[in-house]
Amino acid sequence: MRCGENSTILGLLRARAERHAEAVTIRAPGRRSLTWGELLGQVESVVGFLTGGGINRGDRIATVLPDGPEMAVAFLGVAAGAICAPLNPAYSRSEFGFCLSDLNPKALIVQSGMNAATTRVAQEHDIQVIELLPNSEGAAGTFTLGGNGQPQTSLLGIPHANDVALILHTSGTTSRPKMVPLTHANLLASAGNIAATLRLAEEDRCLNVMPLFHIHGLVGALLSSVFAGASVICTPRFDSEQFFHWLETLAPTWYTAVPTMHHAVLSRVRSNPELVKRHALRFIRSSSSAMPMRVIQELEERFRVPVIEAYGMTEAAHQMTSNPLPPGQRKLGSVGMAAGPEVSIMDELGNVLSPGRVGEIVIRGANVMSGYLISPESVDENFERGWFRTGDQGYLDTDGYLFITGRLKEMINRGGEKIAPLEVEDVILHHRAVAEAIAFAVPHETLGEDVAVAVVLREKAAATERELQQFVAAHLAEFKIPGRVVFVDEIPKSATGKPQRLGFAQSLGHLLFLSEHGVREFLAPQTPAEKTLAAIWSQVLGIERIGVQDNFFALGGDSLRATLVISRVRQAFQIEFPLRSLFEMETVKQLAMAITEIQAGTHPGALADRLPDIESLGVRK
Repeated sequence: MRCGENSTILGLLRARAERHAEAVTIRAPGRRSLTWGELLGQVESVVGFLTGGGINRGDRIATVLPDGPEMAVAFLGVAAGAICAPLNPAYSRSEFGFCLSDLNPKALIVQSGMNAATTRVAQEHDIQVIELLPNSEGAAGTFTLGGNGQPQTSLLGIPHANDVALILHTSGTTSRPKMVPLTHANLLASAGNIAATLRLAEEDRCLNVMPLFHIHGLVGALLSSVFAGASVICTPRFDSEQFFHWLETLAPTWYTAVPTMHHAVLSRVRSNPELVKRHALRFIRSSSSAMPMRVIQELEERFRVPVIEAYGMTEAAHQMTSNPLPPGQRKLGSVGMAAGPEVSIMDELGNVLSPGRVGEIVIRGANVMSGYLISPESVDENFERGWFRTGDQGYLDTDGYLFITGRLKEMINRGGEKIAPLEVEDVILHHRAVAEAIAFAVPHETLGEDVAVAVVLREKAAATERELQQFVAAHLAEFKIPGRVVFVDEIPKSATGKPQRLGFAQSLGHLLFLSEHGVREFLAPQTPAEKTLAAIWSQVLGIERIGVQDNFFALGGDSLRATLVISRVRQAFQIEFPLRSLFEMETVKQLAMAITEIQAGTHPGALADRLPDIESLGVRK
């Protein structure tokens, strides 16, 4: 199916349902599959509910929902009749407050019985709250909606191709995240580009492990499958321990993920040798951050299918370039050729450069947004004669393959999550001991990049790395917590007084090395709790000897591995732990002491206070 001029999400779904009403479109582990006819019925029910609630087609509806089939269908339903603005359930209260103030939505959709903190923030902003109640006995993705609003007359009307369907926040070079508006035409153009690149057919099944508040999951997995008339398997969240079970029982033909997830999959390959041999995959896709070549090569060796690396960003409704499927040539180190939009390289003066010359990567096409919301002046600085400046640096070879060499903008790309350094700095500068701070990217083996902060302390003030990390954790989501905090006497600045963020990691290389690899005396685990935890860390991190003073994140731990550790801690000790606890107690000794106190009933309760938010953090109970 090709996108016509008036194509919309609702129009696409109606065309699919008319053609194959009984064919399956939405699948989920342990649930009955949803057909195209049922999907259309559920989406039209959402549109009808919004109409009855006085929602117009130009109104914004924020969603804070856990990943899964209900979130997938809710996105399609809201976007079909209004503007959907999915928010990350792991955001802190202050982040929710900022996003809701920035969006000014007509309503907020939350899952019944969850996200109480978000609901309170919405009520403080006088935003109508709509509760989503999943139909546990029905097909995957079916639900009912209800809320505290009064029925009103709506002027909803039929959405047009150029109406905005999706708004996502993306971090820019300032501490204030920008809002990216994407129209039906943008989204379906990108979905069509992906479907064509991957040669998706109706018999394909995508295993979606990406979050559905992220453009990668929404378009790279969900909408591309819908566009192709294929089906998508909506998982509750990425889980490397369940991944191979899903491969066997749900028989996906492909999956798309960020490099961190691919790395986690590889860490479990040896434990599932027979399942790896029996999989039905025909290719694996990677996007959202650079994939190490050794990971690509090992994935291809283990699964015996091609790994297709693509390059995307929110402002382009995801895909910009992609390596082709065989027999097309794939070039390792390249993110492929233009796969939908036009791609060029431009110098600072706006001149398009010839092959081989390094400059800023620029794009234009039907999938590219027309401009950010709220700040019209940002359009002028990001667009050059119809070309969108990505802020990334690279070159095109003579065959048209794109090679990314760096980033002109200062965003930190932590495993596909884009973080504005100033956002982290704004928080840490509120600490009473901090005089100056600069956040910047440092290389990370599995995440690609991690967040580091250099701090100048106030005179006679004191603070530790852990104390500042915990301070940030109280205000920002986990993925924004700096993995490294180093203390310096001064922060080097340019002649104009601006700190030189790019290249700052290299200038602090010695201090960062000491921070990460500082020599500590090895102390072997002594108590039963310490021995059990050391064994868990050893399995998850792949390190044979773990001491009680070793720092989880300094040993290579990240948020995905932290999820595995917490899951195994629950199984081993039969107690509940939120994911954030590992960011607060980073050594075996600290975690073992907390476990012992909980078992003895003497723990002060800091962890228990956070247990109601465990689902919003994306942790499996």
